Amino acid sequence: MTSTFKFFPPTDITSVRSVLYEAVPITGTIVSGTYSDLNIKNYAGTGMFQSVYDYPFLSSSANHIFDLTVGYSADSSLSGGTATHSQNQKKINIYNQMAQVLVGFDSTGSVRKFDQDGSLASGAKLSEVLFVNFARLLNKDEIKKQSFSISFFTGSTVTGSENSGVRAPAMLIQDHGATTNYKVNSPAGEYGVLYTSSAAVAGNGVGLIYYQAGVVVLTASIFDDGKSGYFGTPALSQSSIDAALTGSSISGACDGIRNRLINISFNNTTEINSTIYFCEAHAQEYNYSSNPTYLTGSKIRVKESEIENPLSFITSVGLYSADKELLAVAKLSEPIKKSPTDRINFKVRLDY
Repeated sequence: MTSTFKFFPPTDITSVRSVLYEAVPITGTIVSGTYSDLNIKNYAGTGMFQSVYDYPFLSSSANHIFDLTVGYSADSSLSGGTATHSQNQKKINIYNQMAQVLVGFDSTGSVRKFDQDGSLASGAKLSEVLFVNFARLLNKDEIKKQSFSISFFTGSTVTGSENSGVRAPAMLIQDHGATTNYKVNSPAGEYGVLYTSSAAVAGNGVGLIYYQAGVVVLTASIFDDGKSGYFGTPALSQSSIDAALTGSSISGACDGIRNRLINISFNNTTEINSTIYFCEAHAQEYNYSSNPTYLTGSKIRVKESEIENPLSFITSVGLYSADKELLAVAKLSEPIKKSPTDRINFKVRLDY
């Protein structure tokens, strides 16, 4: 048991913060194809989102990677056909729920809508959107700014015998310029605007990425090619994505989106906060041990004669509270010899 305690002066304690990044690639073959949708979980009853795993979800080794869902605002042109639109109210509820968490409320108490450029003022609104909610396993503490990219096949399948089964060109979406131009006016933390080109031009955003929340919001108009395509054959006055959002269930619309996904990539961020304690053992300190085996017949075992200096072997450093309650123990890789002729400094790092 410890019998000698030593208090730290303020100059012997310092705090530091470090950040670790990890590249996260998600390929479209995992999301749709490799496991024949055995890694896709739909929820009977609620049916408000679809979960994607990196392996068949019934396997014990499967990891949840993200959720997909779709929604539109109550004042969207798509929300009027309550009698015929599949899961109409649920899609409105999803939009409102996500907007409450990510955008917040205005001065009148009304839920704000997703804004194309993040200004929350007079900018164009995103009324019909799809949501990608990344699992904490991938997102960690946050997504690194200006590291996110997602690509889709957005147009219809190319027709003609010579191009049978060939998809239209892909669309690459990234958070260009987010390192310096991210937004902070969200209750969910920092977020950036997603663009389809390297030029981050105001008003050209196609979505938003919320870095700490790990949520991507994309306008459904990126799939609006004005023709019948992968999402099915719509009426002549509708585009394919409109038909999917109104005529399909949420899981059906998510299936169509997944099957157009090419790649997702980003760097996640792990923030490590550390407190470093500099523990000093002066010449006349910690030269004895309270271990009962340190003595035999009232004599120190490690001394062979009376004129030798006492010594001990330090194997660990204990950190105690003010009332001498043990809080943490730091173990040394090997015992350190300590005698009155030595003055030793230990640096103890506590990560959290």
